[in-house]
Amino acid sequence: MTQATIELLANDLNHQGGVYCPSPLAGMKTWDTHPKVYLDVGRSGEAKCPYCSTIYKLKAGERFDGGH
Repeated sequence: MTQATIELLANDLNHQGGVYCPSPLAGMKTWDTHPKVYLDVGRSGEAKCPYCSTIYKLKAGERFDGGH
């Protein structure tokens, strides 16, 4: 399986700084992939899905401020 990297804007994160995988942002459909998992991207700027190894990271220059 090819490891994908999905670059995100801060607005793509939820109010806690997270995203879910599988994600439509990665072109995935929830019915044909793995169970839905929460990934905390806001804290470090990057997170890797433990099921499919997709990496979700903030684009260069993007910052997550926790909704403030």
